[in-house]
Amino acid sequence: MGDVLIMNEIDATANRLGIDLLQFDLDSIQLPPSEDFGIISDDEDVYEDDDQEVESGFGNIIVVDNLPVVPKEKFEKLEGVIRKIYSQIGVIKEDGLWMPVDPETQKSLGYCFIEYNTPQEAELAKEKTNGYKLDRAHIFAVNMFDDFDKFMKVPDEWAPPEHKPYTPGENLQKWLTDEKARDQFVIRSGTDTEVLWNDARHLKPEPVYKRSYWTESFVQWSPLGTYLATVHRQGAAVWGGANTFNRLMRYAHPQVKLIDFSPGEKYLVTYSSHEPSNPRDANRVVINIFDVRTGKVMRDFKGSADEFAVGGTGGVAGVSWPVFRWGGGKDKYFAKLGKNMISVYETESFTLIDKKSLKVENVMDFSWSPTDPIISLFVPELGGGNQPARVSLVQIPSKDELRQKNLFSVSDCKMYWQSSGDYLAVKVDRYTKTKKSTYTGFELFRIKERDIPIEVLELDNKNDKIIAFAWEPKGHRFAVIHGDSPRPDISFYSMRTAQHAGRVSKLTTLKGKQANALFWSPSGRFIVLAGLKGFNGQLEFYNVDELETMATAEHFMATDVEWDPTGRYVATAVTSVHEMENGFNIWSFNGKLLYRTLKDHFFQFLWRPRPPSFLTPEKEEEIAKNLKKYSKKYEAEDQDVSMQLSEQEREKRRSLKNEWEKKISEWKRLHEEEKMERQMLRDGEASDDEEEEYEAKEVEVEEVLDVTEEVEE
Repeated sequence: MGDVLIMNEIDATANRLGIDLLQFDLDSIQLPPSEDFGIISDDEDVYEDDDQEVESGFGNIIVVDNLPVVPKEKFEKLEGVIRKIYSQIGVIKEDGLWMPVDPETQKSLGYCFIEYNTPQEAELAKEKTNGYKLDRAHIFAVNMFDDFDKFMKVPDEWAPPEHKPYTPGENLQKWLTDEKARDQFVIRSGTDTEVLWNDARHLKPEPVYKRSYWTESFVQWSPLGTYLATVHRQGAAVWGGANTFNRLMRYAHPQVKLIDFSPGEKYLVTYSSHEPSNPRDANRVVINIFDVRTGKVMRDFKGSADEFAVGGTGGVAGVSWPVFRWGGGKDKYFAKLGKNMISVYETESFTLIDKKSLKVENVMDFSWSPTDPIISLFVPELGGGNQPARVSLVQIPSKDELRQKNLFSVSDCKMYWQSSGDYLAVKVDRYTKTKKSTYTGFELFRIKERDIPIEVLELDNKNDKIIAFAWEPKGHRFAVIHGDSPRPDISFYSMRTAQHAGRVSKLTTLKGKQANALFWSPSGRFIVLAGLKGFNGQLEFYNVDELETMATAEHFMATDVEWDPTGRYVATAVTSVHEMENGFNIWSFNGKLLYRTLKDHFFQFLWRPRPPSFLTPEKEEEIAKNLKKYSKKYEAEDQDVSMQLSEQEREKRRSLKNEWEKKISEWKRLHEEEKMERQMLRDGEASDDEEEEYEAKEVEVEEVLDVTEEVEE
């Protein structure tokens, strides 16, 4: 039956691809030798490791200790109580609850075994009921059955750990010392994953590392660019190195679907969702927080998908992602949105601050300041409008409210932090008096100023739909796309101007632009106004300092736009969302197309992030003022490369010319050799060069096409 199903799948795939299997001799196909068909698995070392612990097959069984010791006539009652408690967590197998009995006293021994359908249900039961208080004298102690085997292997006598000599690790930041000051990026296409240098001077990428089947779903850089993470059925792994990419650590998490790094790369959050035994139940979610360097699980969270589905913008199986949002600036805190509360944890002990969550009735969303331990949160209207909506700023860990703004007739609310934490923009959609439509305004918080003043900004036409909003990184300006498609307007604003240092002011409005997304340069000043998806990849490179367009271009069907971390180059990509023109383009900051790379089945393009500069703001300002002094070296290098490219181009043209002249020479030689043969074919008449002896004449030829004979009666 299984073979029939496989053949049906093969036939269906062949039909879809337009392949006639009858034309192929399947027996003639030679597969690579060995079971793995020549594809080396990342997990070979796991199977070869003699010390690797093997699952005993009892992962779905738990042992519940500290039960009451009861006589035989009370067995049924006690079993009913236990079954009632543990059947709420998962499906207990038939005959899956067993309480051992003392053969002499015929009393229970004070513990029992419970067998669930799945190991995940058993783990959840242990998590939920270990320490459960049945009464004053009986507090459950719950362990996995497999754990007892590990406990039995603990030696009776202590032995000092084996001393291992120190071996220095690789310099994981060596790529930052590239003499050409280039940036790296990773791409995925087909089964291949490649890391490349962006060699814009030579107008092409330079390979660094390539691997087939490197990941089973996607890859992700860590926030500072130290690691490249891959995702597999067994869990996640991180890679890095001085000159290549070696596996540095793996994190066991079966069926992992999503991953997320803390901003400082200290921790890795992994997520998986598992089908329940009972179809009526919600999916079971497992979230682990690992120490990136040691691979140790610092904290795990298990529960139904409903428990993790509050707030956020959506993820997998209805769970918002990331579930935990990092804040505090140095991986110090992480928080999760719950029902009527925000749970804030600190990473010193991985427990709740003050051992309790922040209670906020009906809280809908929250967001961390990128630099400070401050949370902004949004609470909608309550009591049919009797209690207004509000946005609050809360200091962590004290949980003191720094500022609050009440909002009326609110339909929706979104919060946007500026990257330096200086400003917070709150986009507020409000109902009109008739409640039949909405209009939009902005509440602008000046976080670093005394008493956190708030300004209200309304567009010239407050009924305009807001399509996109974006702060200038590390700056004081922001851009808004507003109006109706297909040609909305784009307005630029500043939080400070020469005339009104503390007032928001409009810089300019660009009318009728084919754009639906905004992409600021990481260093500010420049922005790409992009028309993605329905706008077919329209691009406008705009200088906000000069308020002028530097270039307009198009990358047909572009799905992604991404600046490199230095703000020198822009990548646009067409991923496999579309079947045609897959690949990526690299542009200069001012809109010049440098090179184009086509890749079939193109899935991902990601620049490698850079860590923050060690230079002080004063030193950066000094370099900017004396840029000509520093740029001479690079201008000379650019000129050398330009001359080299020019010489290469001249050499290429010279080669093409020589090749053409060689072909002409060969043609002339063959023409001369065949001269006598041509004369013979012309009955000895003159050769090709004596054209003047020939005379062209016009000859009329009459041809009877049809004859019709008429007979008179």
